[in-house]
Amino acid sequence: MTEKRIACYARVSTADQSTGMESQVRVLKQYCEQNGITHVEFFTDEGISGTKSSRPALDRMMAAVEADEISSVVVYSFSRFARSTTYLLNALQIFKKRGVHFVSLTEKIDTNSAVGIAIFSILASISQLERDLIADRVKISLANARAKGKLIGRKKLRDSDLIRKLLKAGMTYRKIAVIAKCSHGSVHAEVVAMKKEEADLKAKLEAKAKAESTMHESGIVFPEISKVPLPPSPTT
Repeated sequence: MTEKRIACYARVSTADQSTGMESQVRVLKQYCEQNGITHVEFFTDEGISGTKSSRPALDRMMAAVEADEISSVVVYSFSRFARSTTYLLNALQIFKKRGVHFVSLTEKIDTNSAVGIAIFSILASISQLERDLIADRVKISLANARAKGKLIGRKKLRDSDLIRKLLKAGMTYRKIAVIAKCSHGSVHAEVVAMKKEEADLKAKLEAKAKAESTMHESGIVFPEISKVPLPPSPTT
């Protein structure tokens, strides 16, 4: 029977974080040396977000876990393994099923114990909550900026008025792109914007007509307000 090995996993979000990867690997190697671990394999993912459940090195490691080739998984911190609470807990279930221990060096968590599993789940939930709160704050800030009329994203460079006039004249996308000095895609984007504006206007008119029809059918009549002359202002 093949001896099971220890899997050490490391990850950085961007490819240029070479120092971050080196630091993680160095700490993992120190852990193995201090614990007399020699039968070890390193799995590293560079330039990949922790929110992605599918990563090349991670997928290979999990496949080895499923094949009963791994006895323990060691990471620098649980956020390096994953940032999704759902994925973390699913992975823990797989580890438990296969008898694989999970060790996070930064948080000093070892799922070989019931307390370790409980602490891991709590920390994972807090991490996910913090991420959700940040996302909510970003959405609120963007909505507030749009409400104030601030431009979000790239500045529109195409001449919308000219493109629309040429479209109404029946010109082709190619001719319009040449005259308006823009790309074929910019012309198409303006067509999409026009259709959206027309659809929004149509929806508003239909809603107004429906409201007026409902009011008429219900027999609601607003009384006319007679124009009463204002009393003369008192003389001083």
